[in-house]
Amino acid sequence: MTLNFSFRYTPMKLGLGLYRQSLNQDNFRFARQAGATHVIVHLVDYFGGRNPSLSRGDDRRGWGITQNQGKLWELEELISIRKEIESHGLTWEAIENFDPSHWYDVLLDGPRKQAQLEGLKTMIRNIGKAGIPIMGYNFSIAGVWGWTKQPVGRGQAESLVFDSEDVDLNMPMPNGMAWNMTYDPDAPEGNLPPVSSQELWQRLEHFLQAIIPIAEECGVRLAAHPDDPPVERLRGTARLVNQPEKYERLLNLIPSPSNALEYCLGSVQEMSGGDLYSNLDQFSKAGKIAYVHARNVNGKVPHYQEVFIDEGDIDIHKALSILHRNEFDGVVIPDHTPEMSCAAPWHAGMAFAMGYLKATLENVTGERF
Repeated sequence: MTLNFSFRYTPMKLGLGLYRQSLNQDNFRFARQAGATHVIVHLVDYFGGRNPSLSRGDDRRGWGITQNQGKLWELEELISIRKEIESHGLTWEAIENFDPSHWYDVLLDGPRKQAQLEGLKTMIRNIGKAGIPIMGYNFSIAGVWGWTKQPVGRGQAESLVFDSEDVDLNMPMPNGMAWNMTYDPDAPEGNLPPVSSQELWQRLEHFLQAIIPIAEECGVRLAAHPDDPPVERLRGTARLVNQPEKYERLLNLIPSPSNALEYCLGSVQEMSGGDLYSNLDQFSKAGKIAYVHARNVNGKVPHYQEVFIDEGDIDIHKALSILHRNEFDGVVIPDHTPEMSCAAPWHAGMAFAMGYLKATLENVTGERF
């Protein structure tokens, strides 16, 4: 087994998450101007070229129809994107999320599961060859669903709200959908059958058994995102990591340096049980965190609201201090944030979050970013 990981401690790094449709010169410049040195890239076109909006969307089509149609990420494409990123003084740290068309039958235990696993192996090899150290993923059938965007943030900022009384958590998923995206618009009428917790954990274990050895060979870390919303069941399907202690169960399925966590502070804080700080301390001390999503929230399931990073239930300074004390040297990004009232609401919200994180990181680490 050949691993290419280096665990020499350097201070945490500030990054920015960018969607495929945002991979352009202006946004790379924005990232550097906001203090980022690294980027986390979503190669999935969740919204068909429209501006990303993580609201509930159409209940039958979710965020939209995947445009990928199963096309694998090729090495030449990845290298080209990496070179463009690097030309702006940035480092490509991770890819976040497989396209549903890459692995819907891995999630659904369907007839193309083995063929799709082979495709995932090919992409992990390409990711390693392209010099991208992390592949983030969210092993979920329903995906991110049930939020609404409302002007309820500070100063009436547009903010994401989850309220279980406002959404039918048992609404079935139609055939041809996985991870809140339609991969087959011509699927027969009807709904997906219910999926139990045991079934979902078995599917995850099969996925990890197939992919982790390839990731080890290629020096790539798989990083698992927790459920959001972290409810027990969503749209007839079980959830995997909807309580903090379930992260440990996931890691213990296949113990490996390549089996790691995409640690989302907001998602863990939203969970009904456990303590964010002790959980963060446990996994950062064990070196199991690949990168961090930093956002703030008020409340827990069944009702919570995303807020600006300088308010809310999470003490961001305390969380980053725990990471620094345990010598976490990965990337911290704001995954999303309330939007601000101006001509560029996403950019303004991100600039505010980035500035706050940059100042807090400098205070915690004693380093300039």
